[in-house]
Parts: sequence; structure tokens; C-alpha cells
Amino acid sequence: MSAFDAIAARLEYPIYIVTAVADGERAGCLIGFATQCSIDPTRFLACISDKNRTARVAERADTLAVHLVPAHASALVELFGGATGDDEDKFGRCDWAPGPGGVPVLAGCPSWFAGRIVDRIPLGDHIGHLVEPFGGEAGEALPQYPASRARSIEPGHEA
Repeated sequence: MSAFDAIAARLEYPIYIVTAVADGERAGCLIGFATQCSIDPTRFLACISDKNRTARVAERADTLAVHLVPAHASALVELFGGATGDDEDKFGRCDWAPGPGGVPVLAGCPSWFAGRIVDRIPLGDHIGHLVEPFGGEAGEALPQYPASRARSIEPGHEA
């Protein structure tokens, strides 16, 4: 294992669930590579694996919703990290409502924001979606689900 791999394995950061809609097709997945990347103008980078269905829907979408996953939301993490929308309707297994632009907003994640996709950047095996936040709900300040707990989930697609 390289020094970088060893260090990266020790990093503790939150995970997110990203949802998108395009041409009436909904998609969502768990992401671990995400960060605010600009203050003025406000920008957020959400990186989606190029192998999963959410990436294919997001490439046609105008808006993404980024959900902060509460530490108690194990069922949502398993659903959006361990199932693939190629095989099943994830949204049929959780509570959600249409948000800005029709993007699904998950009831189990009270803190979320929606943003306009202003750029898409190939980043190796992930596609970075540069998002300009324009709406959302701050929700209650809850502890977030840590990436270390999600590593045991068998992914719906390889990363």
C-alpha cells in the first residue's frame, strides 16, 4: 500500500447522497468525494462514479440535490450505496418529495441543498459536478454519517 493510500484510508469525512432527475428519470447514489470549493461565488464539487446510473442521469440533468446524511440513517446509506437503480427503483423504497426542478429530496435527510450544475469535469473514474447552490433546507444540526461506516457496504456498482 502506498503512503497516499494509507493516509487516505485514515481520513474521516462525511458522505452524501446526491439525487438527480432528467427526462423524468430519477437517480441517486452515495458519494464520498465532495467539498465546497469556492466561497464567492459559492460552489460545491460533487464527484459521482462514472460507472453508476446516477452519473448517466446527472450528465443530462440541470440540477443536483446534495443531502447531508445523518449518522442514524443507515437504511438510506445501504439503499443508495448498496443498490443500483439499474436493477430497482430506490425511490420506491424511501420517502421523498420533488424539490427544485423536480429533483428528489429525501425525507430522511433534513439538511440538503439543490444547485445548478455549472460544469462537469472528468476526474479519473469519477465525474466532478460543479454545483452552484440555490436552495435547500439547513435542517437540524445532526452528526453526519462517516465514510468509515460506509466502507463495509457492498457497492451497487464498482467505484
